[in-house]
Amino acid sequence: MNILHIYKDYFPVVGGMENHIKLLAEAQAARGHNVSVLVTSHDHRTHIETVNGVRVIFAARLATISSAPISIALPQLLARERPDIAHLHFPYPLGEAAQFFFGHARKVVITYQSDIVRQKYLRVLYAPLMRRVLARADHIIASSPNYIRTSPTLRAFESKCVVVPLGIDPTPFENPLSRSESHASRITHHASLLFVGHLRYYKGVNYLIEAMRELPTARLTIVGSGMMERAWKNLARDLGIESRIVFVGEVPDAQLPDDYAACDIFVLPSSE
Repeated sequence: MNILHIYKDYFPVVGGMENHIKLLAEAQAARGHNVSVLVTSHDHRTHIETVNGVRVIFAARLATISSAPISIALPQLLARERPDIAHLHFPYPLGEAAQFFFGHARKVVITYQSDIVRQKYLRVLYAPLMRRVLARADHIIASSPNYIRTSPTLRAFESKCVVVPLGIDPTPFENPLSRSESHASRITHHASLLFVGHLRYYKGVNYLIEAMRELPTARLTIVGSGMMERAWKNLARDLGIESRIVFVGEVPDAQLPDDYAACDIFVLPSSE
Protein backbone atom coordinates (compact mmCIF):
# COMPACT_ATOMS: atom_id res chain seq x y z
CA MET A 1 0.00 0.00 0.00
CA ASN A 2 1.22 3.51 -0.81
CA ILE A 3 0.74 5.85 2.16
CA LEU A 4 1.42 9.59 2.17
CA HIS A 5 1.58 11.61 5.40
CA ILE A 6 1.15 15.38 5.08
CA TYR A 7 2.26 17.86 7.74
CA LYS A 8 4.46 20.92 8.15
CA ASP A 9 7.53 19.35 9.84
CA TYR A 10 9.23 16.01 10.32
CA PHE A 11 12.28 14.55 12.05
CA PRO A 12 14.83 15.89 12.97
CA VAL A 13 12.50 18.72 14.04
CA VAL A 14 11.69 18.06 17.71
CA GLY A 15 8.02 17.94 18.67
CA GLY A 16 5.19 15.68 19.71
CA MET A 17 3.49 15.66 16.30
CA GLU A 18 6.76 15.19 14.48
CA ASN A 19 7.67 12.25 16.72
CA HIS A 20 4.20 10.74 16.33
CA ILE A 21 4.35 10.88 12.53
CA LYS A 22 7.89 9.46 12.50
CA LEU A 23 6.86 6.55 14.73
CA LEU A 24 3.78 5.83 12.64
CA ALA A 25 5.54 6.15 9.27
CA GLU A 26 8.47 3.93 10.27
CA ALA A 27 6.15 1.29 11.72
CA GLN A 28 4.14 1.24 8.49
CA ALA A 29 7.32 0.97 6.41
CA ALA A 30 8.51 -1.91 8.60
CA ARG A 31 5.27 -3.73 7.73
CA GLY A 32 6.09 -3.53 4.04
CA HIS A 33 4.13 -0.45 2.97
CA ASN A 34 5.57 2.25 0.71
CA VAL A 35 5.49 5.27 2.99
CA SER A 36 6.18 8.89 2.08
CA VAL A 37 5.98 12.04 4.18
CA LEU A 38 5.42 15.45 2.57
CA VAL A 39 6.57 18.39 4.69
CA THR A 40 8.26 21.76 4.27
CA SER A 41 12.01 22.19 4.40
CA HIS A 42 13.70 24.76 6.60
CA ASP A 43 15.33 26.49 3.65
CA HIS A 44 14.38 27.48 0.12
CA ARG A 45 15.37 24.12 -1.35
CA THR A 46 13.18 21.18 -2.33
CA HIS A 47 14.83 17.81 -1.77
CA ILE A 48 14.00 14.18 -1.05
CA GLU A 49 15.64 11.92 1.53
CA THR A 50 15.08 8.37 2.72
CA VAL A 51 15.06 8.20 6.53
CA ASN A 52 14.77 4.76 8.16
CA GLY A 53 12.89 3.37 5.18
CA VAL A 54 10.57 6.38 4.84
CA ARG A 55 10.70 8.62 1.76
CA VAL A 56 10.63 12.21 3.02
CA ILE A 57 9.78 14.97 0.55
CA PHE A 58 10.92 18.38 1.79
CA ALA A 59 9.12 21.17 -0.11
CA ALA A 60 10.94 24.49 -0.32
CA ARG A 61 9.69 26.91 2.34
CA LEU A 62 8.84 30.45 1.29
CA ALA A 63 7.92 31.95 4.68
CA THR A 64 6.32 31.16 8.04
CA ILE A 65 3.10 32.86 9.16
CA SER A 66 1.55 32.20 12.60
CA SER A 67 3.84 29.16 13.01
CA ALA A 68 2.52 27.72 9.71
CA PRO A 69 5.11 27.27 6.93
CA ILE A 70 4.15 28.59 3.50
CA SER A 71 5.37 26.65 0.48
CA ILE A 72 4.44 27.11 -3.17
CA ALA A 73 6.20 23.85 -3.98
CA LEU A 74 4.14 21.70 -1.59
CA PRO A 75 0.88 21.68 -3.62
CA GLN A 76 2.87 21.04 -6.79
CA LEU A 77 4.67 18.09 -5.23
CA LEU A 78 1.43 16.72 -3.79
CA ALA A 79 -0.21 16.82 -7.23
CA ARG A 80 2.41 14.36 -8.50
CA GLU A 81 1.69 11.76 -5.83
CA ARG A 82 -0.82 8.92 -6.30
CA PRO A 83 -1.13 7.34 -2.83
CA ASP A 84 -3.71 4.80 -1.78
CA ILE A 85 -4.09 6.74 1.48
CA ALA A 86 -3.33 10.38 2.21
CA HIS A 87 -3.00 10.92 5.96
CA LEU A 88 -3.39 14.56 6.99
CA HIS A 89 -2.26 15.66 10.43
CA PHE A 90 -4.59 18.54 11.32
CA PRO A 91 -4.24 21.48 11.72
CA TYR A 92 -1.98 22.50 8.85
CA PRO A 93 -4.13 24.64 6.51
CA LEU A 94 -1.70 24.58 3.58
CA GLY A 95 -1.48 20.79 3.60
CA GLU A 96 -5.23 20.36 3.92
CA ALA A 97 -5.96 22.87 1.15
CA ALA A 98 -3.35 21.26 -1.10
CA GLN A 99 -4.90 17.82 -0.61
CA PHE A 100 -8.41 19.16 -1.18
CA PHE A 101 -7.59 20.90 -4.47
CA PHE A 102 -4.66 18.91 -5.86
CA GLY A 103 -4.61 15.53 -4.11
CA HIS A 104 -5.22 12.24 -5.92
CA ALA A 105 -5.42 9.82 -2.99
CA ARG A 106 -7.97 7.01 -3.15
CA LYS A 107 -8.77 7.48 0.55
CA VAL A 108 -8.18 10.36 2.95
CA VAL A 109 -7.62 9.98 6.69
CA ILE A 110 -7.27 12.94 9.04
CA THR A 111 -5.73 12.79 12.49
CA TYR A 112 -7.40 15.71 14.26
CA GLN A 113 -4.80 16.90 16.74
CA SER A 114 -6.12 20.27 17.81
CA ASP A 115 -8.86 22.83 17.32
CA ILE A 116 -7.74 26.19 15.95
CA VAL A 117 -8.17 28.28 19.09
CA ARG A 118 -6.00 31.36 19.34
CA GLN A 119 -5.69 32.33 15.66
CA LYS A 120 -9.25 33.66 15.53
CA TYR A 121 -8.90 35.46 12.21
CA LEU A 122 -7.33 32.41 10.60
CA ARG A 123 -10.12 30.26 12.00
CA VAL A 124 -12.81 32.50 10.49
CA LEU A 125 -11.10 32.58 7.10
CA TYR A 126 -10.27 28.90 7.08
CA ALA A 127 -13.53 27.52 8.52
CA PRO A 128 -15.44 27.10 5.21
CA LEU A 129 -12.62 25.12 3.60
CA MET A 130 -11.94 23.22 6.83
CA ARG A 131 -15.51 21.95 6.92
CA ARG A 132 -15.25 20.81 3.31
CA VAL A 133 -11.94 19.05 3.99
CA LEU A 134 -13.39 17.21 6.98
CA ALA A 135 -16.58 16.35 5.09
CA ARG A 136 -14.58 14.79 2.27
CA ALA A 137 -12.39 12.68 4.59
CA ASP A 138 -13.12 8.97 4.79
CA HIS A 139 -12.18 8.78 8.47
CA ILE A 140 -11.24 11.29 11.16
CA ILE A 141 -9.02 10.04 13.97
CA ALA A 142 -9.37 11.53 17.46
CA SER A 143 -7.17 10.60 20.41
CA SER A 144 -10.02 10.08 22.88
CA PRO A 145 -13.84 9.83 23.09
CA ASN A 146 -13.83 12.92 25.29
CA TYR A 147 -12.19 14.96 22.56
CA ILE A 148 -14.98 14.07 20.15
CA ARG A 149 -17.57 15.12 22.74
CA THR A 150 -15.90 18.42 23.64
CA SER A 151 -14.72 19.67 20.24
CA PRO A 152 -17.49 21.54 18.37
CA THR A 153 -15.76 20.71 15.10
CA LEU A 154 -15.51 16.98 15.77
CA ARG A 155 -19.07 16.76 17.07
CA ALA A 156 -20.27 17.92 13.66
CA PHE A 157 -18.50 14.96 12.03
CA GLU A 158 -18.99 12.38 14.78
CA SER A 159 -20.13 9.69 12.34
CA LYS A 160 -16.73 9.80 10.64
CA CYS A 161 -14.70 9.79 13.85
CA VAL A 162 -12.77 6.83 15.20
CA VAL A 163 -10.76 6.84 18.43
CA VAL A 164 -7.10 5.84 18.15
CA PRO A 165 -5.04 6.84 21.21
CA LEU A 166 -1.59 8.18 20.48
CA GLY A 167 1.03 5.49 21.00
CA ILE A 168 4.72 5.31 21.80
CA ASP A 169 7.53 2.87 21.18
CA PRO A 170 8.17 1.42 24.65
CA THR A 171 11.60 0.01 23.75
CA PRO A 172 13.67 3.08 24.76
CA PHE A 173 11.97 3.09 28.17
CA GLU A 174 12.82 -0.50 29.09
CA ASN A 175 16.36 0.12 30.37
CA PRO A 176 16.76 3.72 31.54
CA LEU A 177 20.15 4.81 32.79
CA SER A 178 20.79 5.42 36.45
CA ARG A 179 19.33 8.52 38.08
CA SER A 180 22.80 10.07 38.27
CA GLU A 181 23.02 10.17 34.46
CA SER A 182 19.80 12.14 33.94
CA HIS A 183 19.01 15.84 34.13
CA ALA A 184 16.77 15.08 37.08
CA SER A 185 19.84 13.99 39.05
CA ARG A 186 20.15 17.66 39.97
CA ILE A 187 16.93 17.39 41.92
CA THR A 188 17.54 16.99 45.64
CA HIS A 189 14.27 18.40 46.96
CA HIS A 190 11.26 16.50 48.22
CA ALA A 191 9.54 16.29 44.83
CA SER A 192 10.89 16.45 41.29
CA LEU A 193 8.55 17.63 38.54
CA LEU A 194 9.25 17.33 34.82
CA PHE A 195 7.80 19.04 31.75
CA VAL A 196 8.79 18.06 28.20
CA GLY A 197 7.59 19.89 25.09
CA HIS A 198 7.76 22.94 22.87
CA LEU A 199 7.62 26.15 24.88
CA ARG A 200 4.52 27.59 23.22
CA TYR A 201 1.74 29.60 24.86
CA TYR A 202 -0.83 26.78 24.77
CA LYS A 203 1.44 24.42 26.69
CA GLY A 204 0.43 26.24 29.88
CA VAL A 205 3.88 26.18 31.48
CA ASN A 206 3.13 29.58 33.01
CA TYR A 207 0.45 27.91 35.17
CA LEU A 208 2.94 25.25 36.20
CA ILE A 209 5.53 27.86 37.16
CA GLU A 210 2.96 29.80 39.17
CA ALA A 211 1.89 26.59 40.93
CA MET A 212 5.48 26.04 42.04
CA ARG A 213 4.96 28.82 44.59
CA GLU A 214 2.67 26.40 46.43
CA LEU A 215 5.38 23.71 46.49
CA PRO A 216 8.28 25.39 48.29
CA THR A 217 10.43 22.24 48.49
CA ALA A 218 9.86 20.98 44.95
CA ARG A 219 11.98 21.49 41.88
CA LEU A 220 10.87 21.68 38.25
CA THR A 221 12.90 20.62 35.22
CA ILE A 222 11.69 22.03 31.88
CA VAL A 223 12.91 20.23 28.76
CA GLY A 224 12.33 21.97 25.43
CA SER A 225 12.71 25.30 23.69
CA GLY A 226 10.44 27.77 21.97
CA MET A 227 9.18 31.31 21.67
CA MET A 228 7.94 31.48 25.29
CA GLU A 229 11.24 30.46 26.89
CA ARG A 230 12.43 33.96 27.73
CA ALA A 231 9.02 35.05 29.05
CA TRP A 232 8.73 32.00 31.30
CA LYS A 233 12.25 32.39 32.61
CA ASN A 234 11.37 35.98 33.47
CA LEU A 235 8.18 34.78 35.18
CA ALA A 236 10.16 32.38 37.37
CA ARG A 237 12.55 35.18 38.26
CA ASP A 238 9.76 37.65 39.03
CA LEU A 239 8.13 35.09 41.34
CA GLY A 240 11.44 34.55 43.12
CA ILE A 241 11.55 30.82 42.40
CA GLU A 242 14.11 30.68 39.58
CA SER A 243 16.50 28.67 41.78
CA ARG A 244 14.02 25.76 41.81
CA ILE A 245 13.23 25.78 38.08
CA VAL A 246 15.76 24.49 35.56
CA PHE A 247 15.40 25.14 31.82
CA VAL A 248 17.62 22.56 30.10
CA GLY A 249 16.62 23.26 26.49
CA GLU A 250 16.30 20.50 23.92
CA VAL A 251 17.83 17.12 24.73
CA PRO A 252 18.48 14.04 22.55
CA ASP A 253 15.64 11.53 22.35
CA ALA A 254 17.93 8.94 23.91
CA GLN A 255 18.16 11.08 27.05
CA LEU A 256 14.42 11.50 27.61
CA PRO A 257 13.64 8.02 29.05
CA ASP A 258 16.22 8.67 31.77
CA ASP A 259 14.69 12.03 32.65
CA TYR A 260 11.22 10.49 32.79
CA ALA A 261 12.46 7.67 35.02
CA ALA A 262 14.17 10.03 37.42
CA CYS A 263 11.29 12.43 38.05
CA ASP A 264 8.53 11.93 40.60
CA ILE A 265 5.79 13.67 38.60
CA PHE A 266 5.51 14.31 34.86
CA VAL A 267 3.25 17.30 34.24
CA LEU A 268 1.28 18.30 31.12
CA PRO A 269 -0.36 21.66 31.94
CA SER A 270 -1.66 22.39 28.42
CA SER A 271 -4.36 25.05 28.55
CA GLU A 272 -5.83 24.64 25.03
